[in-house]
Amino acid sequence: MAETEVPAPIAKTERAKPAELVQLIVFRLGDEDYGIRIEQVKEVTVTPDVARMPKTPPFIKGIANLRGDIIAILDLEERFRLRPAGRPIPERSYIIAVEAADYVLGLMVREVPRPFTMPLSQIEPAPEFVQDSSTRDKYLEGIAKLPEGGVIIVLDMRKLLTPSEVMRLPGKTASS
Repeated sequence: MAETEVPAPIAKTERAKPAELVQLIVFRLGDEDYGIRIEQVKEVTVTPDVARMPKTPPFIKGIANLRGDIIAILDLEERFRLRPAGRPIPERSYIIAVEAADYVLGLMVREVPRPFTMPLSQIEPAPEFVQDSSTRDKYLEGIAKLPEGGVIIVLDMRKLLTPSEVMRLPGKTASS
């Protein structure tokens, strides 16, 4: 009796899901690339006149009027202690206005930030040892690995400042 040939089961073809993309605004701090999700960015502009404010931490450079809104201006290179010794703040800098829960901050950067789109899968959680252990909320969303070998450190703007620092922002009142 001849054996009948049984066809091999047909493998289900899975449709390739499009990779979920994330858009970042990328800028340099010190000698490294940092990024912020584009949905947290309100606008990018040349740094307006900044008025110094008394009794604020050194990394808060003051306040500025940005299209009718008074916002605190932060120098993240100073906040993270990334400015190489002897490198002055440039005469022309840029502000990335970012929105957090109930306030807007201006982040001072030395060059024009650039948009960058990448698959979400390329952002890995930041290792615990790279974050300040004294900070209750971790401000690093993750580390983005680039195909050419570099990295972008992705910040979570909602966790950049501690609640007590938020309350001390110039122009921030207990009711805001």
